[in-house]
Amino acid sequence: MDLNDALQTFIAESRGLLAEMETALMNLETEPDDADAINAVFRAAHTIKGAAGLFGLDAIVGFTHQLETLLVRMREGSIALNEALLGLLLQGGDHIGLQIDALEAGDADEGMLEAQGQSLVQQLQLASGQQGGAVQTTGMPQADAAGADSLGGDELWHLSLRFAPGVLQDGFDPASFINHLRTLGRIVQTSTLTGALPTLDQLDPECCYLGFEVRLASRASKSEIEAVFEFVRQDCELRILPPNSRVEDYLRLIDELPADRLRLGEILLACGALTEHELSRALQEQAAEPEGRLPLGEILVEDRAVQPELVRGAIGKQNELRQRQLQESKLIRVHADKLDKLINRVAELIIASSAVGVQAGRNKDRALREAVSMMSRLTEDVRDDAMRLRMVEIGETFGRFRRLVRDVSKELGKDIELHVSGADTELDKSLVDRIGDPLTHLVRNAIDHGIESAALRLQQGKPAAGRLDLRAYHEAGAIVIEVSDDGAGLNRERILAKAVQKGLVDAGAELSDSQVWALIFEPGFSTAEQVSNISGRGVGMDVVKRGIEALRGTVDISSRPGAGATFRIRLPLTLAIIDGFLMAVGDAHYVVPLDAVLECVQLPAGASGYLNLRGEVLPLLRLRRHFDLPGRSTRRENVVVVQVGGCKAGLVVDQLKGELQAVVKPLGPLMEGLPGIAGSTILGTGEVALMLDIPTLIHLASREADRLPLAATTTA
Repeated sequence: MDLNDALQTFIAESRGLLAEMETALMNLETEPDDADAINAVFRAAHTIKGAAGLFGLDAIVGFTHQLETLLVRMREGSIALNEALLGLLLQGGDHIGLQIDALEAGDADEGMLEAQGQSLVQQLQLASGQQGGAVQTTGMPQADAAGADSLGGDELWHLSLRFAPGVLQDGFDPASFINHLRTLGRIVQTSTLTGALPTLDQLDPECCYLGFEVRLASRASKSEIEAVFEFVRQDCELRILPPNSRVEDYLRLIDELPADRLRLGEILLACGALTEHELSRALQEQAAEPEGRLPLGEILVEDRAVQPELVRGAIGKQNELRQRQLQESKLIRVHADKLDKLINRVAELIIASSAVGVQAGRNKDRALREAVSMMSRLTEDVRDDAMRLRMVEIGETFGRFRRLVRDVSKELGKDIELHVSGADTELDKSLVDRIGDPLTHLVRNAIDHGIESAALRLQQGKPAAGRLDLRAYHEAGAIVIEVSDDGAGLNRERILAKAVQKGLVDAGAELSDSQVWALIFEPGFSTAEQVSNISGRGVGMDVVKRGIEALRGTVDISSRPGAGATFRIRLPLTLAIIDGFLMAVGDAHYVVPLDAVLECVQLPAGASGYLNLRGEVLPLLRLRRHFDLPGRSTRRENVVVVQVGGCKAGLVVDQLKGELQAVVKPLGPLMEGLPGIAGSTILGTGEVALMLDIPTLIHLASREADRLPLAATTTA
């Protein structure tokens, strides 16, 4: 075994366990009596401690032991969870994360980290009711773990250990594993078996010939005890017999199991009487004798893995659940790079398919055109399936803000409730990874600037606790993410005064609400009267806008005085492949997302900046004029009606080319930031078509139409 690889595995798994621990702790904030959440926190801490001990990471073991001691008292019910205790546990998880980071970075200067650990250990000991004793963070815990002294002799676990001869050559010391059992409880007795020792002339000093019988007083589960030997599981023979008093407990757990287990091994595994390794070993023994196969229960009893009473109890439960077999889905983990390569291959396939379609049309070969049509349908199905592989739920991103809201609100002395809806809304993983920072700025600003203090809210007749909402939903081929609060809303007068002071607008200028709200996205703009470590330096909202625009998205604001503000982010579902609508202006080709197209109409003669579309005033934008294209307009022009959110506009073009599958390509450095252009795509003819930025064009159309008299409107 490569110990460096094993250490990297420990680091990665520990970070995953810390994330699970934080999620469980945040659940405890709303449901402090949730026993499952407390057990989840304990399991995560205990697993990290056990694995750290195998690598001799005494600092992590010592600190996690103190955290675990407090969790043991909580599980027993002798300590009630409160807000201060929850905060201390969250800090403890953060400190373990810092220890893991220092381990990965190989940072030898751990003075500051050690000082922080000493302070936290003192708080943990005080919270758990420990009196006196030296603060211990770097050494191994004492032999009597929390509560172990109270265990009676009839509650002793019995461990039978037989290490493989080559275990020493692999860099493992059997004695260290036995000593590490002290982190779980109290070792009552250890017997060393020397029956396998060869004669002196045949003895290899690098081989292990000893066996061990250990009696351990502990409240740990069987799986937790087995986890101590995780890294030598293939190099040792381990038998764990539970205390006699545990048999009745296991039988009770078997009876209480939900109706979602059918097999004998699954039932024993679910109640904790059997570990996964013991079950796997018994199944291998059963498979080794295909002709005279023994029942699994008999093998487990012969191997001394479980008692006969437990097997009989599990068989009874098995018969009870025979009609309720659960069909479990299976997942396969695939690296993101492989999915990216698949998406790129599908994109090239779409371009090639489009080129074949063009050639088939030119040759007027009916059979070839039918074959191309079938290939296009299959290609579209492959595209949809490939894109779904990259779609993930946004709930994981939303879940991170529970801790952020709690910490920032406590720092500001505010009581804020976070409400999440639409967590199962899916979007491209690349978007999920990059939307986190903009959302963080919006959430922090809502807490700091938007939601008032409890005293002020009560004066205004509002509930003392503020409300912050995170919502996500699909709309017209895009995903919409809303961050809203029930605070004071945006202060129009203060924003305008600050904008005039900074020279962004002229004094006395008449601006609409949307134009005023847009000012807060200017670099360096802030209305905060005091600069804090949370906000007030005028850099957050600028980061939000640039981050969202980099994802081909938009952000708009709605606000009512005294009723709060809503920031609405609109993003494309994917950055790779879309269904598009192709248009032409002269020799230039343009593509818009098909989901944004409502209809296409012929432009009436004499129409100028507006169009009366069945009684609705529709602003027009002539792409020839906007992009300054050469040539004159054709005699017959067309209007493509597009919509984003509640805003509509008409794009005036020469020709309508129809639908296509468009592979979105990024723009080069020379064209980045060009208003109205979001990317490019390659057509089947080999020509390049520009992807239009619909939200920007709708805004430009409305602004240009406002300069024209309404009399220019033409009825359609």
